Amino acid sequence: MSKSKPKDPCKPAACKIQTCLREHNYDEVKCYDVIDDMRQCCLKWHKVSLCCSGIQLDRDYKAEKESILQEREATSKGNAP
Repeated sequence: MSKSKPKDPCKPAACKIQTCLREHNYDEVKCYDVIDDMRQCCLKWHKVSLCCSGIQLDRDYKAEKESILQEREATSKGNAP
């Protein structure tokens, strides 16, 4: 009998990121809420989760999202005829 590998506690959050990116044409900013959920998981489980290798634990994705979206909105209004 083989031993089963322990489940990665952050894998469901990583899968949600992939789904979100696909649904939003790989616009990372539109998935910052989901990425921040992953960051929260990684804050707790980064020592055992392989999925956490690319997540910046000290980054505030939700705050960045608001700032970037406001910037995009201002830019699009400035470029309108």
